[in-house]
Amino acid sequence: MAQAYMEETGNEGSDDERPGSGPRRLFGGRWRGDRGIWKRGIVLGALAVLIALLMLFHAQIPNRIGNLGSLTETFLPWLGIVGVPVILVLALLRRSATALIALLMPVIVWLNLFGGLLTDKQNSGGNLTVATHNVNADNPDPVGTAKAVAASGAQVLALEEIPAGKVSTYENALEATYPYHSVQGTVGLWSKYPMSNTRSVDIKLGWIRAMRSTVATPAGRVDVFVAHMPSVRVKLDAGFTASQRDASADALGQAITDDGSGKLILLGDLNGTMNDRSLNAITSQMRSTQGAAGSGFGFSWPASFPMARIDQILVKGVKPMSSWTLPKTDSDHLPIAARVQI
Repeated sequence: MAQAYMEETGNEGSDDERPGSGPRRLFGGRWRGDRGIWKRGIVLGALAVLIALLMLFHAQIPNRIGNLGSLTETFLPWLGIVGVPVILVLALLRRSATALIALLMPVIVWLNLFGGLLTDKQNSGGNLTVATHNVNADNPDPVGTAKAVAASGAQVLALEEIPAGKVSTYENALEATYPYHSVQGTVGLWSKYPMSNTRSVDIKLGWIRAMRSTVATPAGRVDVFVAHMPSVRVKLDAGFTASQRDASADALGQAITDDGSGKLILLGDLNGTMNDRSLNAITSQMRSTQGAAGSGFGFSWPASFPMARIDQILVKGVKPMSSWTLPKTDSDHLPIAARVQI
């Protein structure tokens, strides 16, 4: 009877009845002829457009109110990393063609801004390996942390947030690997090569959290700055409290300019990303090793679930060859390293 019916109608079964026709059923049967696919999901579509505009015009978000612009720029990649998949799932559940089409906007903008970071730009070669690590003042295992970072093979190593009572601990842990070093305030630089012209750098804090030194590598001299910018916080009553960090970043940028070095490496915890306009005094004159020679975003904080790269290796006058994050230590930051060509 059923066979006779099919022969009479010439229909072997609808998309809804045939096994193995899941995609056709979803997009052919349930979507085809559904006039609501253009009316539903207007809010989702508007949200997709808003995310695209925030990423595209992030530089125009004002900092006057709670440093909102800098806060957005700190976590800018996550607007797409989180926002796009969420809207995609909701658009499919709502069967909204409008939302799906609108979703193309943030996808295109995100790829334009961050797509280059998804490719592996690491190269072999280079003649100097450098590393930096915010060791955390409350680190329960400073010796293990120091030795773990030294095991990276870096010839030049910077450490930040060294408490006064633990300076000798780090010095003793690293002395066998690095014959030259200097600790200025809460930052320190260790080197396998001779250091000279070493001094603290004033970043307008009232205490020392930055330094510079000239390292005589076999490939030539290079000036190395180490810095730890003031911490930032997100508070409900004050927004993104970054004013002190911003003033210190301006001071460090000016110090780098005044130094006049033709070959310079900056290592440290800048408490800000390369997207953050408030670091322009620094980032406008230096290159990020991660952006130029890394693979992926290289997020370094927090170590338990990295969401932002606030630890930086920046260079001027030397060529980045590769950049990577190192294994987790007992700090709340991940150490990072880079290989450069002097």
